[in-house]
Amino acid sequence: MTTREVTLADIVAAQRRLRRHLPPSPLRASPWLSHRTGAVVTLKLESVQFTNSFKIRGALNAMLRLAETDRGATVVTASAGNHGRAMAFAGERLGLRTIVFTPATAPQTKRAAIAQHGAELRAEAPDYDEAERRAREYAEQTRAVYISPYTHPDVIAGAGTVALELLQSTLFDTVVVPIGGGGLASGIAIALKQAAPDVKVVGVEVDASRPFAASLARGAIVEIEVTPSLADGLIGNLEPGAITFQYVRRFVDEVTSVSEESLRVSIRELAREEHLIVEGAGAAATAAVLSRDVIAPGARAVVLVTGGNIDVGTFASCLV
Repeated sequence: MTTREVTLADIVAAQRRLRRHLPPSPLRASPWLSHRTGAVVTLKLESVQFTNSFKIRGALNAMLRLAETDRGATVVTASAGNHGRAMAFAGERLGLRTIVFTPATAPQTKRAAIAQHGAELRAEAPDYDEAERRAREYAEQTRAVYISPYTHPDVIAGAGTVALELLQSTLFDTVVVPIGGGGLASGIAIALKQAAPDVKVVGVEVDASRPFAASLARGAIVEIEVTPSLADGLIGNLEPGAITFQYVRRFVDEVTSVSEESLRVSIRELAREEHLIVEGAGAAATAAVLSRDVIAPGARAVVLVTGGNIDVGTFASCLV
C-alpha cells in the first residue's frame, strides 16, 4: 500500500485537474438548521454533484492520474456503492476497463448505476469488508490497478477539493463531515489545517460502525463488529495500515456518532425543510447537528450533504 503523504499542493493540483470536468457543488444557507442551532449554517450539497455523491471527486482524480500514464489499465475497486458508481462514470469517460466489487446488499440504485456506466459489477460479497477483500485479491491475481475508495492519495486529494471550494466561497469556522473510511474527512482536514488552521473539523460516524472511535481510543487501527445501517456508505472496518487513520488522528478535531433513528429523522427533515433527497450516509452530518452539540451557538458552520443515492422504498420508509 502506498504511503505517499497527501499535501495541500496535491489538493490544489486535484482541483485544477477536476475543474475541466466537474462544476463546484452548491452552497445553500439553511435557515432551518440555523434556527435549531443558534448558528449560521450552510449546507454543501455534494448530493447534487455528478453521480449524486462527493465520491466522483476522488474517483475521477485518481482515474485521470492513472490515464496520464497507463491508458490500457484495468482498474479494480471495492465500494458500498457511491465510489463504485463514480469509478464506473470515470472509467466510461476515460475508456478504462473498470471492475467494481460491492456487497450483495448494496442499494439497487447504486448497483444499477454502476452497471449502466459500463463497469463490470461483482455484487456477490455478503458485506463490505468481504467485497474489499475480494477486490484486492482479484487485483493482485490479475495485476490490475486497485484504487481504494478511501485510503488512496489521489482519492483523498480529490475529496479535499471540497475544502478549497468552501474557502473560496464562504466564511466559516466549523465544518461537519461524515466519516466512513475517512477519505473525505482526511482530504478536507488536510486542506483546512494547512490553509485555515483555526477551522474546527467534526467527523461523524454511525453507531453501527465506529472504527475511528475505537482505533483512536486504542491508538492504532482495530477491528470492530459492524452492524447494518441506513448509512450503508459509512459502515465497514478500516484496511490494516489505512493512511486515513493517521490523517484523522492528526487533523480532525472531534469524532462523534449518530443513531439509526437520528439518520431517519434527518433524511425526513432534509426532505421536508430543504426539499432534498438524501441517503443515510449523506444525512449523517445533519443528524449530528440535530442530535449532538457539534456546532456552538453563534458559529459559522458548513454541514456536508454528501450523497443522494437512496432506494425509493428506503426513502419512502423514512418519510413516515
